[in-house]
Amino acid sequence: MTRTFQTTALLFAASITLLAACNNAPAPAETAPAVDMAALTAQVQAMEDAYAAASAAKDADAVVAYYADDVVSYSHEKEPLQGKAALRASLAERMAKDSLGRTPSFKVLELFVGNDHITEIGSWSDTDQSGAVVDYGTYFSVFKKNGSGWACIRDIAVSGKPKAAPAQ
Repeated sequence: MTRTFQTTALLFAASITLLAACNNAPAPAETAPAVDMAALTAQVQAMEDAYAAASAAKDADAVVAYYADDVVSYSHEKEPLQGKAALRASLAERMAKDSLGRTPSFKVLELFVGNDHITEIGSWSDTDQSGAVVDYGTYFSVFKKNGSGWACIRDIAVSGKPKAAPAQ
């Protein structure tokens, strides 16, 4: 064989391989419909406001309305709470012991939207009866489409307040 024939055969084989690869390529994913971010942000903020109001009213049932049945909720220095029933029991116990009268508030900072889920990053604060901020921090919530609305399937919150030094 001549060198030219070998080069031509090699180019022909490479071209056939490339064409075959192109023909077997997966179809492009469907483009998700455009999302009205202002409306979605307002919807999620309304959920956060309802959560805060229910928490301030010490209404564990109204708080867990925010969550999906299979929620996993993560907290600092605690094991994750799995399921709505476990979360409700923990909230009810905490609310029964609360004598500080703090008022929580939540603010949506960012939303990341997928086909059937939303990831929210937000900030929170707790104020005392005089209105002074006594604790604050950030949170992540992941929502999954639940019929015509959304339900939180995962969340975690952390305080931004420096921890007090242990007593000597």
